[in-house]
Amino acid sequence: MMTDVFGTLPDGDTVERVTITDGHLRAHLISYGATLQDLRLTGIAHPLVLGTQTLEDYFVNLRFFGATVGRYANRIAGGRFSIGGATCQTDLNEKNRTTLHGGAKGLGAVNWQIESASDVAVTFVAEQPDGHMGFPGALVARTTYRIAHGALEIEMSATCDKTCPISIANHSYFNLDGTDDVTAHMLSVAAENYLPVDERMIPTGQIAPVAGTKFDFRTPRAIGLAGYDHNFCLTPGDGLREVAVLTGTNGLTLRLETDAPGLQVYDAQHLTAEGQPGLDGRRYTTHAGLAMETQMWPDAPNQPGFPDALVPAGKTYRSRNRLTFTA
Repeated sequence: MMTDVFGTLPDGDTVERVTITDGHLRAHLISYGATLQDLRLTGIAHPLVLGTQTLEDYFVNLRFFGATVGRYANRIAGGRFSIGGATCQTDLNEKNRTTLHGGAKGLGAVNWQIESASDVAVTFVAEQPDGHMGFPGALVARTTYRIAHGALEIEMSATCDKTCPISIANHSYFNLDGTDDVTAHMLSVAAENYLPVDERMIPTGQIAPVAGTKFDFRTPRAIGLAGYDHNFCLTPGDGLREVAVLTGTNGLTLRLETDAPGLQVYDAQHLTAEGQPGLDGRRYTTHAGLAMETQMWPDAPNQPGFPDALVPAGKTYRSRNRLTFTA
């Protein structure tokens, strides 16, 4: 395990970087956002995720890239939901009409602490007081990155002292070729249904079949330019199960396992043609990577037909991922 200083926040707080490796897979993690900053596989010359060497880029240009987002990942309509008849109003950080990834100072935009670290694992911890970004209850969240059996495992957990909606996700963008875009990557997703959205990107409440639509990835096909920022309703299962397979044109394959009920697939269409500076001198332009965010379903606190995202006071929310790369 190796640590160094990645940068300094405007308030003077130090952002640390931890490197973990098993000699085959190497991950660089930074404390800001409990972020996967870089990921390398022996024998592959390019990084497998989008990231940057400059801390300030994570504040605006590459916001959420690789971060642990929450306390509620994705969107909540109007930033409002009710618990036991009481209405909560959370931070409207997206066009003043939705709460995105827990608000402007959600988990992805704060400096976590390193709770423990070894050569192959690191655990970050963050605390949010009662009322933070409008959410009820004091929250303690942990994210552990671990390299085991040649795979990267990510375990996310949180406990709140009041009943609260919780959904914590890793927001890494993947590019397995090291090329300018991922439109030629092949993708499969184990989902029979997806969630249509309105102009605010909020689910309409319909659970729609993927059959006959651009969302049908039940058999592998190229991502293309169709435009994706949608939740796939994953085939239910107990514990970790394989939910997505991403393959680059070079044959490098990522198999994603999770125990979460939803997978947000987002193709980085917001990046500009001018590009943003990234790892190894790269510039990230439109469709430079694919985000696959394992999560509770978006706006679930307001959608009675969705899986329940409320975590009772004192109970622990848990979500696990395993990322396996094969050449």
